Amino acid sequence: MPTLTSPIESTRIASADQPFIPIARPLLGEEEQAAVRQVIASGALVQGKRVAEFEARFAEAVGVKHAVAVTNGTLALWVALLAHGVGPGDEVVTTPFSFIASANAILYVGAVPVFADIDPATYTLDAAAVVGAITPRTKAILPVHLYGGMADMDELMVVAERHGLAVIEDACQAHGAHLRGRRAGGFGTGAFSFYPTKNITSAEGGMLTTDSDAVADAARLLRNHGQREKYIHESLGFNFRMTEMQAAIGLVQMTHLEEWTHRRIANAHYLSARLKSVKTPVVRPGSQHVFHQYTIRVPAERRDVFMAALAAQGVGSAIHYPRTIPQQPAYHKLGYADNLPVAEQAAREVVSLPVHPALTRDDLDRIVEAVNNAL
Repeated sequence: MPTLTSPIESTRIASADQPFIPIARPLLGEEEQAAVRQVIASGALVQGKRVAEFEARFAEAVGVKHAVAVTNGTLALWVALLAHGVGPGDEVVTTPFSFIASANAILYVGAVPVFADIDPATYTLDAAAVVGAITPRTKAILPVHLYGGMADMDELMVVAERHGLAVIEDACQAHGAHLRGRRAGGFGTGAFSFYPTKNITSAEGGMLTTDSDAVADAARLLRNHGQREKYIHESLGFNFRMTEMQAAIGLVQMTHLEEWTHRRIANAHYLSARLKSVKTPVVRPGSQHVFHQYTIRVPAERRDVFMAALAAQGVGSAIHYPRTIPQQPAYHKLGYADNLPVAEQAAREVVSLPVHPALTRDDLDRIVEAVNNAL
């Protein structure tokens, strides 16, 4: 019998003739190992020349003036909000359907997350719902490019400009995504994650991207104890620095990002052309979806049985995410209620399938067969 390690992710022991296909697989090899060994041999371990090079390369890839490396993606969001002056008494309109860090970062700065419902096709913020959530206390909009698909940034930027709001893009799942020629993280201030399962990794790490000199300057002070010059502290800051080991891994991964993105897109197209009886992902017109996750929808009452059937056939799956953020116990304690029907319905129905670039054609065919058999 298959075993479920949790209600949201399935696994099983692989058989000798049919190895298990995991939902994600970090691609790390000798190049990354050699890069880390060089850092260790150098003795320079934290925020040195490799971090600076990683920042420059990433800024170029996003098409912005500045990239500021930090410890992880959650801190990239936190620093972005602080750099825009968001704090106690402010509200930030964001999505209820994301990893909890998207909203937690708003709480960290003392502001209030205000949740607007999502587009049922793309799972990203509904711009019309955002308009309805804006109050005189609103300071920023924080959209999430979920699963690697772009939010409706054209409409959201119009809303933000009309109301004088900052835009913080949670692009933690969207390395290389773009909309009508503009990259994720290049519309407002972007926040990226390099967690091991992201489209590229630095083992852990994050990056803030911006065209604003003032935002970049504030971010650099915030991440390094408020100092430009050693032991001269201009403001309250933190220790959010990236290590040279992380940057060395990230630099190697950057050389593969385009190739791996193309593989993810090709894998997604292969699955969408062959899967039956499920709702496959929708790509926003004019955009490049980079498929951090390949997420389908199945009837809520059949989801657990469906995932167990996949696991029995050696195919991993996961739920991203089984509850909306307002439905989390920590948010119920803050007084949030269940009143976002589109997001809540999605949380009951979504299932993510393997789409990572390590998949072979045989793996893809097994995924197709498993899904079609399970339904």
